[in-house]
Formats: sequence, C-alpha cells, structure tokens
Amino acid sequence: MRHNLRRQMTAGWMAKRGSRRRAAARTRKPEKAPLRGWRLWLRRAVFAGVALSLLGAVFLGFAVIFAARSLPSFAELKATQNAQTIVVRARDGTEIVELGPSFGKWIDRKDIPQNMKNAMIAVEDRRFYSHPGVDPYGLGRAFYDAATDDGRISATSTISQQLARNLFLNSNRTLDRKMREAVLAMALEWKFSKDEILELYLNKVYFGGGAYGIDSASRKFFSHPATELSTGEAAIIAGLVKAPSRYSPTADVQAAVDRAQVVLRLMKEQEMIDPSVSVDPTAVKLKQDTARNSVRYFTDWALPQLDLLLPETNEPIEVWTTLDVGMQRAAETAISANTPDGAQGALVSLDRDGAILAMIGGTDYVETNYNRATDAVRQPGSSWKLFVYMAALEAGYNPGSMVKDVPVTIDGWSPRNSGGGYAGDIDVRTAFAYSKNTVAAQLGNEVGFGTVASMAKRFGITTPIQTFPSMVLGTSETRLIDMTRAFGAVSAGGRSVEPYGIVKVTTADGETLYEHEQARSTQLVPEYVAAGITDLLQTAVSTGTGRAAQIGRPVAGKTGTTSSNKDGYFVGFSSGITTGVWMGRDDNGRVPGLQGGRAPAQAFAAFMRFAVKDRPVEQFNTELKLPEWQLEPDDEFYFGDPDDYYYIDEQGNLIEPGQGRGSDQQPVEPQGEGDVMDRPRNRTPAQGDNGQAASDDFLDRATGGGNPRGGPGGGPSGGQARPSPPPAQPQPPRPMPTRIPTEAPRQQ
Repeated sequence: MRHNLRRQMTAGWMAKRGSRRRAAARTRKPEKAPLRGWRLWLRRAVFAGVALSLLGAVFLGFAVIFAARSLPSFAELKATQNAQTIVVRARDGTEIVELGPSFGKWIDRKDIPQNMKNAMIAVEDRRFYSHPGVDPYGLGRAFYDAATDDGRISATSTISQQLARNLFLNSNRTLDRKMREAVLAMALEWKFSKDEILELYLNKVYFGGGAYGIDSASRKFFSHPATELSTGEAAIIAGLVKAPSRYSPTADVQAAVDRAQVVLRLMKEQEMIDPSVSVDPTAVKLKQDTARNSVRYFTDWALPQLDLLLPETNEPIEVWTTLDVGMQRAAETAISANTPDGAQGALVSLDRDGAILAMIGGTDYVETNYNRATDAVRQPGSSWKLFVYMAALEAGYNPGSMVKDVPVTIDGWSPRNSGGGYAGDIDVRTAFAYSKNTVAAQLGNEVGFGTVASMAKRFGITTPIQTFPSMVLGTSETRLIDMTRAFGAVSAGGRSVEPYGIVKVTTADGETLYEHEQARSTQLVPEYVAAGITDLLQTAVSTGTGRAAQIGRPVAGKTGTTSSNKDGYFVGFSSGITTGVWMGRDDNGRVPGLQGGRAPAQAFAAFMRFAVKDRPVEQFNTELKLPEWQLEPDDEFYFGDPDDYYYIDEQGNLIEPGQGRGSDQQPVEPQGEGDVMDRPRNRTPAQGDNGQAASDDFLDRATGGGNPRGGPGGGPSGGQARPSPPPAQPQPPRPMPTRIPTEAPRQQ
C-alpha cells in the first residue's frame, strides 16, 4: 500500500514536471544560429574599434598631460625669440633693410584692440572659444569635403594648433607632425587660458616681411603701434596669416585689400561688427617702402662676414655699412637703363679707401638673387691689358715709347686688332688708347706672360690665370669686384686697396661689438708706374675706346669686350671713386652690339656723374718721375760710368780709366801696335783681335759712329724699339737693371 502510494506520488511529480517542461518549451524562443562570415568580422571590428578608441583616448590623455607638464611657462614662451634680428644701416645711418624676425613690442592681452582679436578669430578659428585645441566639427567637415570634392583635405588648423606649430614644430605636411601638433595644441589648452593662448598667438604669428606679431606688422605696414589699429587695418593684418607673401600690402596692395574684404565679411557673418557698418580697407594709409631690392645684393655679400667679425650672439644687432643710398639708387638706374635686352648687368663702386659705395649684382634681385658683381667669373677682355702695360712700364717702357702695330705670331697664335688694320709705328699711349691687340701681345711676350700673371695677382686677382699668349687679351676669367679693386689700387697711386662693406656693428642698446680698422696698405708698384698707367687710362677715355665714359671731369678707365660680344666691361675712376661695370648673359651667349665702349661705358658715366657731383675735381698725377737708371743715356746704361772704362774723346784720343772727362785730362799716345794695353773691363775681346785697346763695336758706341743697336729707332732691324730717355749727368756705378729684350718675340 505504502509502496503503491509512493509510486503514485512519484508518477504525479514526474507528470507535473513534464507538464512544466512542455509549457516552458512552448513559451521559449527558438535559439539564433551562431554568427558567421562578414557579420562575425563586423562585430569583432566594432568591439576592436571601441577598445582601441578607449585605449587611444587614454593614451592621448596621458600624452596631453605629459606634454602640458613639460611645456615652458607663459613667461618663458613670452620671452623666446625664434632668430636674430639684424637692422642694416647705410653710411649716413638711415635704415636700408631689416633682416630676420622683428617682434616689435609685446602687447598685453588687455591692450590688444578687440577688433584685432575679432578679425583673427573670424578668419582663422571661428570656434576658438569652444573647442579643446582641435576642432572636431571643422575636422569632420574637412574630411567630408575631401570625400565629396577633390579628395584634398583643406586646412583645419586652429589658432592653438598654429601656435603649437610656430613655437615647437616645423611646417612639414606629414601625418606625424599633424599628430604632434594636435597633442601640443590640446596641451596648450590644458595649461593656459584662451586669452593667454590668443595673446601668445597675436604676438608670435608671422605676418610676412620679417614681422612677427601684430605690433611689428602694424609698424611695418602702417607706421604706428598695434594698440592704434583700426578695423580696416586689423582686417588687413588678419588676412596676411594665410599667405604672408601673397597678401602683403608692400608686395600687392590689391591682393591685400581683397583679402581684407573677406575678413570683414566673415566678421559681419559672425556678428563681430554691425552689418550696417561700412569699412573701406582701400582707405587705409600704408607705409611707403623706400628700400630698393638691389640693396639685397650688397647685404648678401656683406652680412655673411659677421660670422668672422663677431662672437656668436643671438641678440638683435645693428650693422652700419659703407653703402650710399643715393649712389645705390643711381647705380640701379644706370644698370637698368643701359643693359641690353636679355642681358644682365653688374656694378661695383669703391671709395679711395676700399669702402663699397654701391653694388648691383643683377637687373632684378627678386627675379634672380645671383650676385654677378662678386660671384660671377667672366672674361674681362681688354680691360685686362691694365696688367700687361703695368708690367711693361715697370720693366722700362713709358707712355711715349715707340712700338709697332704690325702683324705678329707668337707660338702659332696671331692676334688681330678689332678693326682689322695696323698702324705701324705708334707710341705706347696710342696703342693702349685704341686697345691694339698686336702691341699688347708683343709687350706680354717681351716682359713674359708669367710676369703679367704675377702683376695681376699682385693687384688682387684671385681666380686662376692662364699663361698662354692669348692671356694678354683677357681670356682668364675673373670677378668684377677684383678688377674694380685693381683699378682702385691704380687710383690710389699704386697702393693696395681692400674692399669692405661693414663699418661697425652695435647692439640695439648702442654697445659696439665690432669696428672696422683700415687695412694696412702696401705699395704694389713704383709711383712712376702708377702715374704712367694712369696717363694711359686717361688717354683711353679722352681719345680712345672709352670716350662714352666721359663725365666732364678727368676720368681714367679701360674698356673690355670679349669674342662674339659675350661680355662687355668698363672699369675706371675719377675723384677718388673707382667703378666697374659688366654686362652679358648668364648663359654666356652672344649679346648683339655689346661692347665695353658702349653700354658699360654709358652706364659708368651715368652713375659717376651722380657719384662725384659733390666731390672736388681732381687732376690725375701723370708726371713720370722715372728712377735714375731710366734717366741715364742708353750707352751709359749698358756700360756703366765713363770712369770705369777706356773711351775715345772727341779728338780721337784714347782715355784711360779713372781720368774722367775733366779739362785737365791728358791724351795718351798709342805705344805702337805691338804694345798691348790692358783691355777695358767692360769689353769682350773680339775674334781675330789685332791688339787694339778697344773693339770696333766699342769704339762705335763710344764715339757715336754707327748705330750700336742697329736698325732705325735704336732697335734691331725688325725688332721692338724704345727711344732713349733724356740725357742726365753721369751717375755712380749701380747694378744693371732688367731691360726689355730687343730681339725677335720669344716665349718667356
């Protein structure tokens, strides 16, 4: 019974349990099939994205906190400057150019005009006061525009990002730099207030022309401090940030005005100014920029010398130079007005002490900043004959010496004159004035081409010099500044001249860091050589190839023209100013009609008329104070003093050494053909000596019978002739100086 009851109870429980299972089975939803394929990968990607985002946010947060803690303080950022400011002044103290960054005066945030703040925020970062350093809305819109437009992401940098880039980064457009920029921008927002960031930005951002900060820009463009900026002026300055060089009012006024109109429109759209207010940026009075771009040729040459002249310093400095503003303007005008189309021109002008008064390195610095006055190495043409003739003058020639303008061949080279004709017997002065190539070739051959090269180096030519015969015509390339320096040394009476451009360097407070000391001058050639070559140079301008260089007062100079009219030269001096002019093409191509006596000489004259207008007229020293050995008669020059040798007097009597030419001299009777007397010390026994005391040649020389040097003019027949200097009283014995050979031309 009990067993049956237990069985029934068990059966009832099982039935009830089964009923519950069936009921639960009826109410349970069918199980979903497991995810497979792309749905599984999408789910995983979403979870991974969320995880990575959380991890990235944590990492970004730590990066921002770490960057914020390592940022300099506000005071330190305020005090830093990115580079050195250099103010360059002319010889009269006027400012000619300012190089490097100019930061102006720091403007505190409470003193910055509100219209300046509004203009900058309107055009650069309209959500500046709402974003955390990076603008998510602006970034999203930029990506959307890129996806729907041309695929390019537009600029999305906030003011905070721009400040971070200006303070800590470069301008490379790389993903790594943009990421660091974003981190630093948020770090700035973390550490500083919005007003502090805006103050740093407005005092640090670059506005073009070397101006950093609104005060420097305001002074540069409007000649007043930033605290006085009007709404129109603020709009112009705010518009510069996007492209300082393109929208600079000193470069393109219309572009600056158009950009300012965009800024004003954005300010009205953002209700920063009343829409009814009319602001005309064209009414803004811009500062006149008086600097000429040609000045940069000079500063590019002079300022690198500061590395050698000054101790290393980053403080602002003022560089006082030798440049004359008026002469620089005149030089620029002279070159631009006379340089042939398609060619370039260069000019260098030196004062008598070597100070650079003007320098033009090309027709337009903006177009090309290559300095042809100091860097270009070109052929000087016949202006190189300066060194040929100085070598000849030093060796014994003078301006009146006779030479032959005839066809000549030296080592297979046959020079020709420009006109193709030959003048025959002419003097040195005429040969130089008309730039006779054949005479220059003969003189170079006689004194030695190595001697000519040595003379050029003596006068400051630093480039390699050939010693081939054609070198006398200026085939060795050189620099215009070196040639001008050489002519300047001639102007200084043959004393060396060292070009310089920096007079002194001071700090902004007036402390002198460097002051120029005049270089020691040395005598390069005797004064009579300098006087002689000045005589030749003056004649070349007054009657020769350089007539176009005349300016109504004494001028000495020399033209130069290279083959195929590739280079035109004129270098000369007057009233203590030496100026060199070069013209030609950068590709060394032919310039039709280019000759040193035309455009370069005309540019020289145009400049020099202005350069010397306030200087007294100076006559050149062309008086030849020849040394004693050149004043002696030729025979005495050869044989020494009369007391040192036997000679025959006017009566045909043989005079013994030491008896001189006095009135008490006694004739010496010959002792007979068999009595051989001591031979004169200056005589070489002739072949077949018959026992006479002196050779026939010696007797001819002593008595004036015959022509001891053969040929007309005192030179060997067909050879080079040189007239005897005027006679003088006999001089004591001295070493025989070097003379110019009178034989046929030969290679030295």
